[in-house]
Amino acid sequence: MLKISALINEDLMITDLSAGHKEKCLTDMIALLKADGRIEDEAVFLETVMEREAVGPTGIGMQVAIPHGKSHTVKRPALVFAKSKDGVDFNAPDGSLASLIFLIAVPDTTDDLHLKILAKLARSLMHEEFRSRLLTCKDKKQLFIILEEGVSL
Repeated sequence: MLKISALINEDLMITDLSAGHKEKCLTDMIALLKADGRIEDEAVFLETVMEREAVGPTGIGMQVAIPHGKSHTVKRPALVFAKSKDGVDFNAPDGSLASLIFLIAVPDTTDDLHLKILAKLARSLMHEEFRSRLLTCKDKKQLFIILEEGVSL
């Protein structure tokens, strides 16, 4: 069983994302993947994620977005978490701007790993208390604990 700690660490979190639009938000998040050695090429992965965004919105509502990409440039699966005070438009069905953004990155050699991660994350994020804890927490160490407790992969 995959543990959330295999996907995310404190270096893959942004607690005060200031990006006002989707592409800047994703660029900032993807830069963390590169810095953490999870991807080889930022531009290639950004293109992959933006192509997925064009297929359909990854804003799921309730101030949450889960953009994702499957690419040969991803060395190992990862999850980046960002919080935005002002929110970012990911075209959620309820019209809400995303304050909680989770970017999933998986190698294109995996079958449906990104879908499993997406499903587990979405299930956890349906709970208002979990979302509220993420929104109010400012400490990366504590955010990691909240994610570990709240998302069972």
